Amino acid sequence: MNTRYDPFKTSFDSLDEFADLISQVLQCPVTIEDANHRLLAYSTHDERTDPARVSTIIGRRVPEKVINQLWKEGTIPALLKTKEPIRVKNMDEIGLSHRVAISIWKHDEVLGFIWALEIDRTLTDEDFTLLKKAADAVKNKLLQLQTRKNKKEERFQEFFWKLLTGHLNNPAEISEHFYSLQITPPSSFAVLVFQFQENITSQDEQSISYLLKTNQRLKIILYTIDCNQLIVLVSTDNFDNVFWELEQFSLLFTGKMADRYGIYNLIPVYSGIYHDYQKITNAYEETLAVLSIKAKFPRETKNIYNYHKLGIYQLFDLLLEKRKTEGYENYSLRRLHQYDQKHNSNLVETLEVFLNCDNNINDAAKALNVHANTLNYRLKRISEIGEVNFKDPNQKMMLFLDLKLEKYKGI
Repeated sequence: MNTRYDPFKTSFDSLDEFADLISQVLQCPVTIEDANHRLLAYSTHDERTDPARVSTIIGRRVPEKVINQLWKEGTIPALLKTKEPIRVKNMDEIGLSHRVAISIWKHDEVLGFIWALEIDRTLTDEDFTLLKKAADAVKNKLLQLQTRKNKKEERFQEFFWKLLTGHLNNPAEISEHFYSLQITPPSSFAVLVFQFQENITSQDEQSISYLLKTNQRLKIILYTIDCNQLIVLVSTDNFDNVFWELEQFSLLFTGKMADRYGIYNLIPVYSGIYHDYQKITNAYEETLAVLSIKAKFPRETKNIYNYHKLGIYQLFDLLLEKRKTEGYENYSLRRLHQYDQKHNSNLVETLEVFLNCDNNINDAAKALNVHANTLNYRLKRISEIGEVNFKDPNQKMMLFLDLKLEKYKGI
């Protein structure tokens, strides 16, 4: 075959038309996707297909279970590294038959993918060469689509910041902005924040965008990035157990950022459920409050992701203000601190761990890495020195609160 022959050096009005041309040249069904696996075009004159392709065409995007499996099998990581076609093996468990995939590149960026199904024939080396030419021919069309998409996303982000900062608080004006961006606002929503360990880079942004747009668990309405924080507005409509869904989405997102992109130790938090878009600032402030508390009490709040579950930690600012006004000092804690400083002991730490463990001797001894008898001796000394009555729930509650407040204000 003449390698200079290029059937794709022709003008085409639409990507659907181009998909049909590729299908005709390669004699197999073809789909074209963007970088986030949303369907852009598919060949229409061929009934040969498989369940994965049918689901993609119906849903206008590749099913999440297919994307996840292609990541596990190494197909997508390979497509993000090479400009050569890749043969994908049959995967019956996700309805995927044999096919060949190629990335569409513009310089060092992947704009999308072409998938060609090998149903009645296996593509040859010559077909691979033609597929590379097809990918080269379509890149400018995808670049135009991406440029329009980026401009639209800039408008989305500007609108979202106006909501978050309270610069839009007129219901009619908020509705007008939603519909001008062709977004149907859900009747209920929540704000999620993912805090990264470092400022989010442009490469991180691409990974974030990919995960949010390929997610099919929650409906993402808007999202934006602020230094080391990803802020997301999600619909909470049509869920029986909303907080469970939010937690599962948060854990899945952080897990995939770690597994696929090597970005670890993200801290996910989310607000309560709201129905009034005038109160979106309140939802955002809730997430920031949770992050602030988690930074001060990482161990105690390790498994707390939303404001509702903060419990007494919600009240710390109010309690601190009351303490400052009254000049109050916990007598028992003052005596225990003085004893620890004088004798280089750790009775205050022992007391805090014991109260954290809900007065359970065995759990507290394990947490402190001491024998239960040693812990009992320390508790006796705490009772004597601090005049603590461990049978008085009121005193124990005040000790617990004041210990946390000390930590909160950095004592």
